[in-house]
Amino acid sequence: MNRTLLMIAIVCGIVSGVASGAGLPLMVDRVFPVIFATNAEPLTTWQLIAVVLWLPAVFLVRGGAGYLNAFLLQIVGTRILEAIRRDYFAKLQNLPLSFFGRNSTGDLISRGLADANQLQFTLISVANEIVRSPATLIGSIAFVAYKANQVEGLPFVLVCLAVVPLTVLPIRHIGKKLARRSGGIQKELGAVSSRFNENLAAAREIRAFGLEKRETERFGVVSRALIHAQMRFGKYEKALAPLIEILSAVGISFTLLYAYRIHLDQKTFVALITALYASYDPIKRLGALSNELNRGLGALDRLEAVLNEPNPIQDPVQPVVVDRLRGQIAFTDVTFAYDDRSALTRITVSIPAGTVCALVGPSGAGKSTFANLV
Repeated sequence: MNRTLLMIAIVCGIVSGVASGAGLPLMVDRVFPVIFATNAEPLTTWQLIAVVLWLPAVFLVRGGAGYLNAFLLQIVGTRILEAIRRDYFAKLQNLPLSFFGRNSTGDLISRGLADANQLQFTLISVANEIVRSPATLIGSIAFVAYKANQVEGLPFVLVCLAVVPLTVLPIRHIGKKLARRSGGIQKELGAVSSRFNENLAAAREIRAFGLEKRETERFGVVSRALIHAQMRFGKYEKALAPLIEILSAVGISFTLLYAYRIHLDQKTFVALITALYASYDPIKRLGALSNELNRGLGALDRLEAVLNEPNPIQDPVQPVVVDRLRGQIAFTDVTFAYDDRSALTRITVSIPAGTVCALVGPSGAGKSTFANLV
């Protein structure tokens, strides 16, 4: 089902992209000269209607195909997210308690909610533009090459398209910057979520010991770290669109200069400029898509870190069958450690059934570890 919907969405994206890249310039090239012709014979009513219907027809195809593309990809992306989130939750059920001792609850919640949502948004954005924008770019470039070749030949085609590859340079440069910073945002967001979770879970203890100010200061530290990471990411993310627009304007200016030199007529020039603009717009969207992809990769890395976490505790091939538990607890020479930090060392204890037992000791003595092992 998902594969069928994805294929339909891809076809709709191609149709929408071609309608944007080649349909609009073709409409300008075919319709405007007929409407604004000065020396032509007057059109009949039906001829005029047929000409002006070009505009709604192009936008109907573009909008309808674009809607189906976006909606179907939304369905596919949501289903993929559900599968990832369920796998993540199922993985948490099978990990040992030592894993939860090494990772904060807030960070694990943030991975399952915020990171999964970011990944869904990235999947939908990438799938939506990865087909439609290249189709728009190819359609517009094909129209520019076709029209420019009719006018002046290969030199004018090269002048029109010379700036298009130059706009890729800022995308590559800024994309590398964003790739290094995207994971930091998700990490700091997990730290903020962890602070919230720990604070709310210990609300009574904080009030009892008057730790409100300390907790506020600790939250301020992680909050400022998150803002700093977001600002560093945004500094490069927001610079991409203006850079592409400036390069696009430079390219159009050179095209205008060359058009003046060869005495290009206004009708052809307007159609070419429309196609050139249509070619720069998908490049700008692909640049924004590159930024979003870096965010998604950062979220995916954090999810995969949990999904690929090895479980050192494996169930035996032939587990021991226990018919009836007697209630007695017995530890014989038990040692337990969290990674390299020892928590219990050669503990031997026997607690008969029905006995009330208290665990007493200083902080860090292993009381919680003993209870967790039980």
